[in-house]
Amino acid sequence: MIASAIHVFAASGYLGTPITAVAEHAGISPAYVFKLFPGKKQLFVAALGRCFELIQEALAEGAEAASSVETEDVLDAMGGAYADLIADRDLLMLQVHALSAADVPEIREAMRRGTADLTRFAADRSGGGARQVQRFIATGQLCHLVTMLELDQVDQPWARTLDLGIRHAGPGPRDDEGEGVD
Repeated sequence: MIASAIHVFAASGYLGTPITAVAEHAGISPAYVFKLFPGKKQLFVAALGRCFELIQEALAEGAEAASSVETEDVLDAMGGAYADLIADRDLLMLQVHALSAADVPEIREAMRRGTADLTRFAADRSGGGARQVQRFIATGQLCHLVTMLELDQVDQPWARTLDLGIRHAGPGPRDDEGEGVD
């Protein structure tokens, strides 16, 4: 049922998704959903928790596949694994919708908790310092923007600037130096 919740919330967001839509997608009754979760907020938070688990699993696999144990190589491999993971637009969209619903205290706290866990994980697995891990997390957020706006398909200097070196699903990252930010 959590997989269904991720899919349905990713499509229509926290506010736009009734419990009945999740139940229908999961092939269960709304009453059964309410037996497991007291309300939509708790179901959304559970879906978000699973999203963060999947991200951490991908980062761990990326770290294991790194070409060396050097911090930058580990972070780079983790970033590649994350880029591959969010090719599943459901996980990406769930995070976007969670940010848009962060005024709900429980959702904001779930985002904080997930972000804290991923930040600590990236630091621990890579051995990176605060600036390196900050850059890693920031690049992940930029990857969201590039992916959501399909900037790899926009042939403008400003888009090339933002897409420079970003790995994501699609034709692939730009590897050139760009032409400025006009």
